[in-house]
Amino acid sequence: MASTQGCATRHYRVALTIAGSDCSGGAGVQADLKTFSALGCYGMSVLTALTAQNTVAVRAIHEVPVDFVTAQLDTILEDIQVDAVKTGMLHSPEIIEAVAATLKKSPIRKLVVDPVMFAKSGDRLIRDDAIETLAERLIPLATVLTPNLPEAGELLKRSIKTRDHMEESAHALLEMGPQAVVVKGGHLDFGGSDDYMAVRTQSGVEGKWFYARREMSPNMHGAGCTFASAVAAFLARGLAVGEAIESAKEYIAGAVARGGEFQLGKGKGPVAHFHELWKFEDEA
Repeated sequence: MASTQGCATRHYRVALTIAGSDCSGGAGVQADLKTFSALGCYGMSVLTALTAQNTVAVRAIHEVPVDFVTAQLDTILEDIQVDAVKTGMLHSPEIIEAVAATLKKSPIRKLVVDPVMFAKSGDRLIRDDAIETLAERLIPLATVLTPNLPEAGELLKRSIKTRDHMEESAHALLEMGPQAVVVKGGHLDFGGSDDYMAVRTQSGVEGKWFYARREMSPNMHGAGCTFASAVAAFLARGLAVGEAIESAKEYIAGAVARGGEFQLGKGKGPVAHFHELWKFEDEA
């Protein structure tokens, strides 16, 4: 059989996640790769930690050695062109330093930083001494920063309880250096699931609200990871920042709504990453 190597003319849109593993499949690297695939990207991963978790709790965290995190990332970048990167769980200052240093010297210009600090179960996923390193070393490199309210509060050392607080927080986080910040409002009880974006433009800083109906679903495990990965996937596909965020918002709304139809485990189940592809009727 004749070889076809060298004959291909098309290129994948490539998205890379640098994050922890969720063995239950709802969040972390597993959720990221599902999202990339669902949105038409070739997904790759660099593992930063292994977690023993399910829909109820995080039982244990095993941090990947820093040199092996760097080896994974270097090995990918020396061979494959990456269109966008998403970072998730970065457990220690040392891992954040290593990832930031490698990305800073790379040609990658589309980076989504999801400052993962807590699991849906409430378990902490980042060391206290890593938050300052995250703010100083990685966030300034971000194209889009995607904190939820507790994460934004940790970064700014303030309480965020209102829509006005969300706007103020997004603009304050923008001062840390990213091109855009999306503060996710799912933790506020104001009837919807609205997010606020502050973005740098050629004419200055602009703000915009993204509105969505709040789904009464218990299955929100991995929703934050999935949203950030969707932003990265749409950036990899060439969308502008605002368009990528808006498209990701539509995608996660559908994933949450469809995920609410299913039961998995005894706690907070996952969202439905492939909801746009599912054509089957409910089965018994």
